[in-house]
Amino acid sequence: MDIEPTVSRDVLLRLKRARGQLDGVINMIEDQRSCAEVVTQLAAVSKALDRAGFKIVASGLQQCIEHGDDAPMTTDELEKLFLSLA
Repeated sequence: MDIEPTVSRDVLLRLKRARGQLDGVINMIEDQRSCAEVVTQLAAVSKALDRAGFKIVASGLQQCIEHGDDAPMTTDELEKLFLSLA
């Protein structure tokens, strides 16, 4: 499956944002910030990563719809990818 350039750009932006958030979490731990603050930021990182993964899977689903039997991935392969994010 090829990731469309527009999807790729969106996913890269999400991942870079998540990387920045993760750096923030590391700094928070080093600065001995409260558990609640750290966990809140970890949840934000996790959500950003999930959204990037779901965006990629959605792109694959779109390709399957458009290409039918000639799609680059089977429905079972896409389902496996989707479940790996759950």
